[in-house]
Order: sequence, then structure tokens, then C-alpha cells
Amino acid sequence: MPIMQVQYPAGTLDSARKAALAQRLTDVLIAMEGGANTAGGRAFAWVLFTPVQRDDWWIGGQTDDRFVASPGRFLVHVTVPEGYMNAAQKSEVHAQVNAAIVEVMGAESVGHPGASILVVIDEVTEGNWGAAGRTISLASIADTVGLAKDGDRFTWVRTYFDAKSRQFDAAGYPKDAGGLLRTG
Repeated sequence: MPIMQVQYPAGTLDSARKAALAQRLTDVLIAMEGGANTAGGRAFAWVLFTPVQRDDWWIGGQTDDRFVASPGRFLVHVTVPEGYMNAAQKSEVHAQVNAAIVEVMGAESVGHPGASILVVIDEVTEGNWGAAGRTISLASIADTVGLAKDGDRFTWVRTYFDAKSRQFDAAGYPKDAGGLLRTG
């Protein structure tokens, strides 16, 4: 259930570029879901765009582009369930989001294109996602998008939550703390 929220300078994305970028970022979201290019996977792939006025976006104490690299300033928050991705998968997301924006915006290849594209991955604690008026877990998301629970991706998720469960147990947390995915 990843969500990308893209903040960009007002007036820099026309309808065609916004549509192209939305498609490229949706492709990144589908890849993040383990390649779940299914109806369920696409229904969970949300991209939201928010224009920001120049006088509301300060970098280095300035509103001009003095400290901004090509293709311009972008702030992308990628919201994912906790335990959804390992470090390598997060690095792939950073690179793929940057590449999508650089390509769609037609950035010059001089200097450090994309250096002013910041990608922040926000993890939502297990048990805090909800849809249709109910709490949903990573296991239910996997079912919805068609991610095999016997594959490498979900094996990593289970290993992550097994370790977290042991940590919570050792610290005396109640069994229902935070909607933690209990596997044992």
C-alpha cells in the first residue's frame, strides 16, 4: 500500500509531464510491491501531486534556484508499511524515483542532475494502515496484491517481524502492542 506524495514548484509540471511522471512513479510503486502488476496492486499504488509556490519553498535560506540542481526542486515522500522493504530495496526506490523525475523533466546531464530531488521513505508502524474502515496488515496487503507469502520478499518481512516480536517480548510489551505481525 505505498503512497507517493510529490511536492514540486508550482507551474513546472504541465498536464502531459504530470501524467508521464505519474505513470513512471506508478511503475516504481508496482515494483516496490514485488512486481504486483495486478488489479489489487494497482489499486494500492497512489501518487499525489502538490504544487508549492516559490515563496513557500526555501532552500539554503533562498527562494531562488541558487542552491538547486537540475531539473529543479522536488520533495517526494514515499509512505510504506513498516517492514515492507530492506535497505537495498529502499536504495532502489531512491534511485528509481530520482531517475523518473530526471527523465520526465528532461534534466541536463551536467553537474549532479537530481541532486535537488529529495526522496524520503516514511514507514508506518504495522497495525496503523487502514482501508474500508478496518485495520489492514502486511499479510492482508500481500494477499490483495498477489504477493506470494512463500517468496523471498515475504520471507524477509516475516524475519523482520519475528525479530521485532522477540524484542517486544523481551521488553515485556503486551502481545497486542502496535498491531505487530506475530508469526509464532
